[in-house]
Amino acid sequence: MRTEQASPIRLSDYHPPDWLVDTVDLDVALHPTRTRIRARLALRPNPQAGGPAPLVLDGDELTPLAVMVDGTALDASAYSATTDGLTIPQPPAGPFVLEVETEIDPSANTKLMGLYRSSGNYCTQCEAEGFRRITYFPDRPDVMAVYTTRIEAERDEAPVLLGNGNLVAAGEVAGTTRHFAVWHDPFPKPCYLFALVGGRLAARTATFTTMSGRKVDLAIYVETGKQDRAGYALEALDRSMRWDEEAFGREYDLDVFNIVAVADFNMGAMENKGLNVFNDKYILASPETATDADFAGIEAVIAHEYFHNWTGNRITCRDWFQLCLKEGLTVFRDQEFSADMRSRPVKRIADVRVLRGHQFVEDAGPLAHPVRPETYREINNFYTATVYEKGAEVVRMLETLLGRERFRAGMDLYFTRHDGRAATIEEFVACFAEAGGVDLSQFMLWYAQAGTPELAVTRRWDPQARTLSLDIAQVVPPTPGQPAKAPMVIPLALGLVGPDGADLPLVLAGHGPVERGVLTITRPAETFVFEGVGGAVVPSLNRGFAAPVKINADLTSDDLRFLAANDSDPFNRWQAVQTLASEMLIENVAALRAGGGVRHDGGLVHALSAVLADDRLAPAYVAQVLAIPSEGDIARDIGRDVDPEAIYLARHALRRALGNDLAPTLRTLHDRLRDDGPYSPDATSAGRRALRNVCLDLLAAPGHSGAISLAAAQYAEADNMTDRMAALGTLSLHDTPEREEALADFCERYRDNPLVIDKWFALQAMIPAADTLARVQGLAEHPAFSLGNPNRVRALIGSFAQANHTQFNRADGAGYGFVADIVLALDARNPQVAARMMTAFRSWRALEPVRRAKARSTLERVAAAASLSRDLADIVERSLGER
Repeated sequence: MRTEQASPIRLSDYHPPDWLVDTVDLDVALHPTRTRIRARLALRPNPQAGGPAPLVLDGDELTPLAVMVDGTALDASAYSATTDGLTIPQPPAGPFVLEVETEIDPSANTKLMGLYRSSGNYCTQCEAEGFRRITYFPDRPDVMAVYTTRIEAERDEAPVLLGNGNLVAAGEVAGTTRHFAVWHDPFPKPCYLFALVGGRLAARTATFTTMSGRKVDLAIYVETGKQDRAGYALEALDRSMRWDEEAFGREYDLDVFNIVAVADFNMGAMENKGLNVFNDKYILASPETATDADFAGIEAVIAHEYFHNWTGNRITCRDWFQLCLKEGLTVFRDQEFSADMRSRPVKRIADVRVLRGHQFVEDAGPLAHPVRPETYREINNFYTATVYEKGAEVVRMLETLLGRERFRAGMDLYFTRHDGRAATIEEFVACFAEAGGVDLSQFMLWYAQAGTPELAVTRRWDPQARTLSLDIAQVVPPTPGQPAKAPMVIPLALGLVGPDGADLPLVLAGHGPVERGVLTITRPAETFVFEGVGGAVVPSLNRGFAAPVKINADLTSDDLRFLAANDSDPFNRWQAVQTLASEMLIENVAALRAGGGVRHDGGLVHALSAVLADDRLAPAYVAQVLAIPSEGDIARDIGRDVDPEAIYLARHALRRALGNDLAPTLRTLHDRLRDDGPYSPDATSAGRRALRNVCLDLLAAPGHSGAISLAAAQYAEADNMTDRMAALGTLSLHDTPEREEALADFCERYRDNPLVIDKWFALQAMIPAADTLARVQGLAEHPAFSLGNPNRVRALIGSFAQANHTQFNRADGAGYGFVADIVLALDARNPQVAARMMTAFRSWRALEPVRRAKARSTLERVAAAASLSRDLADIVERSLGER
C-alpha cells in the first residue's frame, strides 16, 4: 500500500484513559473559512489508570492558536502541538483546567467529518472520530463529560443556532451584527455525541407529554420552504417516544428534542444528544415525492436515532470494539417498533432479506469480522451489516432463549445498572444471565466468532414407536483469522406440521413439552426425539428466523409445497416458496452454463397460486411471497464459481414464465387493487400498492406490448410517487420507446428535487443491459451529478456497483475499472464514502475464474495507487488478504 498505514488497534490492548474530563465549555465563533473554537476542559487524573501520565489529546487537521493551563499561557517548550495532536509531557499532578484555541475551515471540509458547511449551513458529524477535527481532545467514547456550548455567528448568515441539551441563554453580541446561543447538556456524554448547527432553517414543531407529565418541545429543522415535507417525520418521532415508554419504560430526559435535516451527510442520521442530525433523505417526504418505502424508512430511522437516547447516549460503549452494544441493540429496538407499527411478519421477512443480502455476504467474504471485532485499523469501516443487522439478531436470540418477560427484566437491569456509564458486551450479557438465571458464557461466542453457522437437519420417523428423530449438526465455516470455530448456542424455533396442516404438540422423549417451541442447540451434533408422532409430518425449522443461520434440511419439493400452503408460521411459509424458487434457479444456472436450457415445473406456480388464492393473507405479505429470490440471493446460495450472467438469464426466464402462467390472476389483482382515493402512507394502503405493483412487474416480465402499455399508463396517471416509481422501474427493464420517454419525463418533472432525482440516477444505474455502463459513464458527467454529495454518489455509483450484478461484473472487467476510477477520484475528497463504494468487491473471490481475475487485477491497481486514505487502504488490503 502506497499510503501511511495506521497501526492495528486491538481490543486486548484496552487501557482506561489516563485523564478524565468532567466538563467541557466550548465557545464556537462560526465563520465560513475561519471558525475559531475555544475549548475549556476540566481535567483530572483517572484513579483507575495506574499513575501519573502525560496528557495526550487527539487532533486532525487543526490549527492550534493558544494553549493555557489554569489561566496561564503555556510556554512553547511545555507542550507539543501539531495539526494531529497536542501533548503536555508533564501536566499538573491534580485536577486542572486546560484551555485551547483552534481554527478550522468548515467550507474546505469535504470529508464531512467534524464541523463543515452543507448548502450554506454549518453542521457537525463527530462519530466516530470527528470531534478531534474541531478541537484537541481525548477522542474516545469512555471519556464522558458535561458539555456547555456557546455558539456565535452572523445573524444574517445563521439566524438559527442549535446545540446539545437545553437552551440556557441567547442574545445579540453588542456592537456587532452577530448573535449567540448557549446550550447546556446536563448528562455526561462522549465527544462523538457532540453537535452544533447554524444556518438559515425553518422548523416544523410539536409538543410531546412524557409518561410522567413533562412537556417536551419537538422541532425538525429543514431548509426554508421544505417544512411541509417534515410532517410525517414529526409524527414518527411522537410515535417513537410513546412506544419506547410503553415497550421499554424509557422516558425522554431533556426539555427539547431537535432534528436537523442536511443535504450532505455521510450516513443516514446521527443520534447526538438532543440534536439529531439527519440526511434529509430520512426526513423529507410527501406523496408526490416519496415512495411507501421512503415513508417506512423515515419512520424506522427516526425511531432508531431516538432510541439511541438510552441505548447509545445514556449508556454508551466503552470503546469502539463494543460498537454493536449500541448499534445492534438499537437496530433490534427499531425493528420491534416497526413491527408493531406495521406488519410483524412482513417486517421480519424484510429484515431477513437485508440480513442475508448484506451480512451473510459479508460473513462469506474477505471482509468478514465478528460482531465484536478484536482488531481494526480504521473504525469507520466497521459500521457494517455485521455490527448492525447481525448484532440485532444476537439480541433477538437473547429474547428467544429467555422469553419476553425475562428479556425485559434483563433490559431493565441493564438500564438501571449502567445508566451514565460506558459499558461492554460482557456487562450487557451479564444482565440477562442474572435476570434469566442462565449461563450465557457459550452464547458470548456470537460476539467473538465470525461466519454464518450452518445446520444440517435430517429426520427419522419410527411409525411403531410413534417418534420422530431430528439429527442436527452444526458447523461454523472458517473466516479470515479464524480457521477453526467452536459450536454455538443456537435457539431453533420449530413446529411439526401434520397431514391436516395443523401443528402437532412438541413433546421431547424424556423431557416433556418444548418450552415456547424452541430447541437449544449447543453441541456439534445432537439428536432430538419427539413423542406422539403417529403419521408423516413435515418439520417447520427456524420459525420466525429465530437464529441467523443457514438450514440444510432433507425437505423434498413436495414438503416445501406443503409448507407453502399450510405452515402456520408466516415466515416459514414465505421461506418455503423462496426455497422452491431458489432450488429451481440454481439448477437452471448450472444447465445454462453447461449449454443446456432452463426448466420450469409446475410446483412453484402451484405454490404461488395457493398463496394468491388465500384471502386471509395481507396484500403486503403476498407481495413478499411473489418477489422471487434476487440475483444476489442466488449468487449467495451458489457460493462459489458464480457466473452473474447465467444467474440473470435463469432468473429472467423464470420471471417470464411466471408472468405468463399467472397472467389472469395478476391482471385481476392489479385491477382490483387500484385505489382512487387520497394517498395514505399507512401500512395497509402501502401493502395494497406493493402487491399491485408486484403484479404489474410480473405481468410485464414476458415483454408483451399490452403489459408495457399498462405500465406506461400507470406511470402517466399516478398521483403518488410509489405508483409512478414502480411503473418506471418496470419500464426500465424493457428496451422500448416507453422507457426512454418516461425517463425523460421523470427528469424534467422532478429536476428541482434532488432526492427524487437520486431515484432517477439509481434506477438507470441498475438497468441490466449491455449499454448500462456507457449510460452510467454519461450520467457521471451530467450537470446534476457531483462527487461532493454522498447521496448522489450512492445513487449512481453505489447502485451500479452494489445492485447491477451483470454490468458491474462484466466479463471484460470494465465495470470494475469504472468503479475503481471513481473511488480513487473520490478518496481524497471523502474517504468514508470512497471506502464504502469499494466494498462492492467483497465477493470477488466467489466469482468464476475470468471475472475473479479481472476483479483481483482492479483491486491490486487500487492498492498500488499513491496516497490512499486509511479508510480505503484498509478495505482494499482486507479484500486482497487471506480468506
